[in-house]
Amino acid sequence: MSNGSFHLMVVDDQESIRKLCVTVGQSRGLRCTQADSAEDALARLDSEAPDMILADLMMPNMSGIDFLTEAKRLLPHAEIAIMTGHGSIETAVRAMRAGAYDYITKPFRIDELKLLLQRMQEKVELVTENLYLREKVSTEMDLSGVVGSSAKIQDLLRMVARLKDTRTPVLITGESGTGKELIARAIHFRGQYAKRPFVAVDCGSLVPTLIESELFGYEKGAFTGAAKSKEGLFASANGGTIFLDEIGELPLEMQAKLLRVLQEKEVRPVGSNNRVKVDVRVIAATNRDLEAAYREGTFRKDLYFRLNVVTVHLPPLRERKSDIPALVHWFLNKFAPEQTIQVTNAAMQDLFQYDWPGNVRELENCIERAVALGSQNIIDVHDLPPAIRRLSQPAAEVIESVSMSSTDLEELERETILRVFEQTKGDKQLTGRMLGISRATLYRKLKRYHIGSEKAVASLS
Repeated sequence: MSNGSFHLMVVDDQESIRKLCVTVGQSRGLRCTQADSAEDALARLDSEAPDMILADLMMPNMSGIDFLTEAKRLLPHAEIAIMTGHGSIETAVRAMRAGAYDYITKPFRIDELKLLLQRMQEKVELVTENLYLREKVSTEMDLSGVVGSSAKIQDLLRMVARLKDTRTPVLITGESGTGKELIARAIHFRGQYAKRPFVAVDCGSLVPTLIESELFGYEKGAFTGAAKSKEGLFASANGGTIFLDEIGELPLEMQAKLLRVLQEKEVRPVGSNNRVKVDVRVIAATNRDLEAAYREGTFRKDLYFRLNVVTVHLPPLRERKSDIPALVHWFLNKFAPEQTIQVTNAAMQDLFQYDWPGNVRELENCIERAVALGSQNIIDVHDLPPAIRRLSQPAAEVIESVSMSSTDLEELERETILRVFEQTKGDKQLTGRMLGISRATLYRKLKRYHIGSEKAVASLS
């Protein structure tokens, strides 16, 4: 945010003080307004919503402390400094307890006031940025559930940001369980079409004889059992997005009809001679290699190129294992929101060593199982599914591998926390949310890894 977009309100019954503060504020590029009384300022706070307020401590009818208390109630994110000619420790304590950012003693030097305004601006800018980041993280998690700070996930989220406001067809590829529908929903619900329909279709589960009627609808009497006309899924998604999951499972005959719909932007319900115009954005997903499929003749080449305008590839979990701790804590908060459950280093080590053929979905099922069957306090190796446990190793080898790798695991955890801590500029609450861990857990780990010091941050550069 530039200085010119900051709004400073000066509240003082002395015109000379108001003019001086406004002059200094304008010299810093601030947009300034004046109020000659606390009552006048409070009446205008709702409509003007200043980012910063300079208020005199001693004003008729209402003291600066009372004004401060009421102003913070109305504008909790505004930074307010008190001007006083009666500077004392007691005054400072009262003002700070009431929510003041700082106070300045009259008569003050211009450079003192400039420095105070500069620090207030920096605080407002930081708070505004943190609020934006919190909203961004909350939106990302609520809308898509895409969790992780690895380079591949960050690249993926940047791609989603570029696609969210376009109508470009998107083909999402990735193994089963990587979260293809989550990405499709993120593309739709984060963009300007979020309030329009989003219709998800699992092409692999549609009954072959009913696919056409499901997608395009049917007229009354079109076939036995069609007692009344029904709108198809394409018509239901009109104006919004239709998500065709596992598009590679469609029979060749239906692929030809789908291609015609995409080219002509209209559907013909089964049993009808009339065509219905539809305006939908198509997002398709597959766990198959469609390029190989069209070369083999099992998928239409023309449909492939119609869908494959932009490809988004979701990496398997085994290629982004650094995201496992964040995912584990995310799922712990999902399945046990009121509990503080710890995962032992040995159990986490097993999670890292497993290849996750079922990807994030398998990890989610694993954590849900551990929460349901575990002690409700700690998840250890014996709480994990048999396929994940390293039971084939001799006991001594298990102990040795855990002791040898726990240092690597801790270093990975430290680097992950430190990098997110730097991204949030030290905002502990936001850091905890991005990592998917509780505030108490974050504080304990920050202390354990000495994160927050200049030395720790410097180690990232």
